Amino acid sequence: MQRMALNNSQPQLIILMRITTWFYITGRLCTTSLCLLLFFTSSPAIATDRASDEFLAGYITSILERDMHWERDSYILKIVNGVARITLFKDDSIRREAADKQLRTIDGLQAMTIVVKPADTDKPEVASGFLGITGEAEAFPTGNLFQPLIADPKQPQFFVSLDSFRSLGVRYTMASVGFGEAFGLYRFFGSREGDGLQLNVEGALFAQFNLDTPSSDLINADYIIGIPVAYRYGDNSLLFRLYHQSSHLGDELLLSANHPERVNLSYEATELIYSREWHEWRVYGGGEYLIHKEPNDLKPLSAHWGIEYRGSKPLLWNGRPIGGVDMKSLEEHDWELDTSVKVGLEFGHPNPGQRRLRLMAEWYKGFDPHGQFYNNKVEYFGLGVSLGF
Repeated sequence: MQRMALNNSQPQLIILMRITTWFYITGRLCTTSLCLLLFFTSSPAIATDRASDEFLAGYITSILERDMHWERDSYILKIVNGVARITLFKDDSIRREAADKQLRTIDGLQAMTIVVKPADTDKPEVASGFLGITGEAEAFPTGNLFQPLIADPKQPQFFVSLDSFRSLGVRYTMASVGFGEAFGLYRFFGSREGDGLQLNVEGALFAQFNLDTPSSDLINADYIIGIPVAYRYGDNSLLFRLYHQSSHLGDELLLSANHPERVNLSYEATELIYSREWHEWRVYGGGEYLIHKEPNDLKPLSAHWGIEYRGSKPLLWNGRPIGGVDMKSLEEHDWELDTSVKVGLEFGHPNPGQRRLRLMAEWYKGFDPHGQFYNNKVEYFGLGVSLGF
């Protein structure tokens, strides 16, 4: 009887054990799934927070500079985890109250403080070293301490332009493109905000196309690689650059019936330019020297100077007025003047290393700045678009 009872209870025990095992396994699976869910959802959350800091920084900067007309060198903005801290170099209670009232309504901004820290230029700081450089530094900094030249036709940048071009008495439609930028490698900070010494590397390609030919012939391409060093102290900035340029004619041009005799233009040069800013204006001047050159009979010296204007208030379609006149004189051409003029509108952030777009009207008269045609006098005018990253 007892044995039969035991046998009869066996199915019940087996069922009970299966139920217990099922609950155990289900519980383990739920716990593991929950842990995995928390793990995989935590990383995007962090990324979202970081992205929101960048978005807030750009949004607040646009309000301060575009809507409230703050000068870009009059404050510092830092945002960490949605908390903004604005440092002013000059106390202005009306400006502080207006900014506080307008910015606190921004969605996603957790908190905000505005402090005043005047830049003391009368007393040298103990921590400052040679040329006002401190011991603090940063690898791969954003932007540049020397503002890129607006009207220089050989300024490394991303652009495309369409011009009416005249050379040797012949006029045709020319498209010019450029790909290039300066990349910050290391920056030593100065004793004041915005000052410092920065090492960069830059590369650029400049190419021209004759659009009046059936296949839009490539005329010339210049390749540039350089190592610029930029220094800034207040409104003064200095650029020293060691660079290489080589030029190459287009295949279609070489195969054409009236192809020019090829000249292997290649050189290494040193360049030094000083600039001085005053409110929205800037003047600069300097020159360069060819260290190694081909052809060997190229004369090495050249002078380079100009004037620029960068407006801070929107003029049309929220675009700020911008323009420059760039002039060069080469010993090779008996110091005759080459003049480049560009004027237009700038959209986006005005500082290097930030997103921006420029619509520019341009005019040039002088010796050809491109490739082996450096002894040809040319004149062109047209429109161009350039992008900043």
